[in-house]
Amino acid sequence: MTPEALEILKYPIGKFVFPTKISNDDIQQWIATLEKFPERLENLVKNLSDTQLDTVYRPDGWTIRQTVHHVSDSHHHSYTRFKWALTENKPVIKAYREERWAELVDSKSAPIDISLNHLKAIHFKLVYLLKRLNADDLNKSFIHPENHKEISLKMNMALYAWHCNHHYAHIENLLKRNNWL
Repeated sequence: MTPEALEILKYPIGKFVFPTKISNDDIQQWIATLEKFPERLENLVKNLSDTQLDTVYRPDGWTIRQTVHHVSDSHHHSYTRFKWALTENKPVIKAYREERWAELVDSKSAPIDISLNHLKAIHFKLVYLLKRLNADDLNKSFIHPENHKEISLKMNMALYAWHCNHHYAHIENLLKRNNWL
């Protein structure tokens, strides 16, 4: 496989780019993406067999099962980061090693319903919160310890809307390539 083809498999919707200007429409679109994602993902994966769930979406990538569990874990972290930034002054958040989490027994073998249900709950809570934040709230931020970068809640919202579409595309593209859709 060529490096270009592998890059497309890794980033099927492109790498995350945070816009320099953000409109209220952008914010509403990101919230809508977050609101609809759990149902979209569930509809995409709910009828897959264990063999299909345990298929990697790219060479050296995660299985569909690991990806579903990863999204649940990652979005749980994101929700916590929103809460920290809203209640503390630029807190340094705790990073986690997602690649190691994906290798844990629950990520590799647990039924995906566990994470799909968790994702529904965490997104319901997140969207409920986001719809009630004002511009000052969305400008609050946290510090990521790995790069010491300050990340505003607007940026985090955009990143996680992208993250939804990014992993959805990983799974959807695999299903299309294998004629499973």
